[in-house]
Amino acid sequence: MFCLKPSSLVLPKCEPGGGFSCPAAVRVLAPSKPQLVIPRRTWRRKFSSSSSSSVAVVQVVASSSSSSSAQPSTAVVKKNGLHFSGKERVDVLAEALPFIQRFQGKTVVVKYGGAAMKDESLKERVIKDLVLLSCVGLRPVLVHGGGPEINQWLNKLGIEPKFKNGLRVTDAVTMEVVEMVLVGKVNKSLVSLINRAGGCAVGMCGKDGKLITARSVGGGLGYVGEITAIDTAVLKGIIRHGHLPVIASVAADKEGQAYNINADIAAGEIAASLGAEKLILMTDVPGVMRDFKDINTLVREIDIKGVRKLIQDGVVSGGMIPKVECCVRSLAQGVHAAHIIDGRAPHSLLLEILTDEGAGTMITG
Repeated sequence: MFCLKPSSLVLPKCEPGGGFSCPAAVRVLAPSKPQLVIPRRTWRRKFSSSSSSSVAVVQVVASSSSSSSAQPSTAVVKKNGLHFSGKERVDVLAEALPFIQRFQGKTVVVKYGGAAMKDESLKERVIKDLVLLSCVGLRPVLVHGGGPEINQWLNKLGIEPKFKNGLRVTDAVTMEVVEMVLVGKVNKSLVSLINRAGGCAVGMCGKDGKLITARSVGGGLGYVGEITAIDTAVLKGIIRHGHLPVIASVAADKEGQAYNINADIAAGEIAASLGAEKLILMTDVPGVMRDFKDINTLVREIDIKGVRKLIQDGVVSGGMIPKVECCVRSLAQGVHAAHIIDGRAPHSLLLEILTDEGAGTMITG
């Protein structure tokens, strides 16, 4: 019998739009010793964290015996104090497989904001989930706002944020701050996080490639814009080459004047123009609920007709109305399904796309 001390095994890095290769044997790297090749069936594995999220690092303890009665060891993963057997992990993969096959090569537009953007641990999970979706062949597109960050910088500059009917009043000075924060800070921060997690992100805003053309909504809101045209020519090229677009919700009119665009609306219009399989709005609520105080009243799936009735009956109200209407508009323009999920829940994005149960409300045409 021989025994090796735990060593680090680096698994193959997955490429956007590609998958993982599964070697028939594992090569264990032992410092200052010859490399040994150990068959998969004799692994005993224990996952550990890695400082580099672009590869998976596994601690390996290998053993071998000449005895014919030797049995393969059982893989056990410890995550947040919970133990998962190899069978349980395989069951998870088996459940996800039909969803991966169904959505491989499909475009999924995700609107990202709220608490999931403010909490660093939640942000890291969302980023890794997006990279995972890209690795298994989906084509995610991330659209983001950044309201809390804008308010923070306005306060630093001694400018009081103003709102009217829930919309930010955006004068010329505020618009400069909005563009600086969304395009220059938040966008590039998300791009860096995705790249560090093993993805290949490209940051842009509505101005780039004339992606979003806008005009003023009026009503004394200043440079708050409504979308008049979408041009996805450049965006489609980015997606086609396996990159993950990260889009800040800032647009311009034909004269080049910048406008602040609602990120939900921007995501919905982009999803419709791309003919996306899914539009996913990450929010601070579990989804559409018949009683917002009772999680058990969460509506798992509903069609457009049902949603409109909920609005008429006053069940859907307040800030949920524009989100639902955004979903309905995108469905009417060809998006196959729209989802409202809780971005605060761990891995809600993966649960909604890759499981039967889902994690929020799915609205269909």
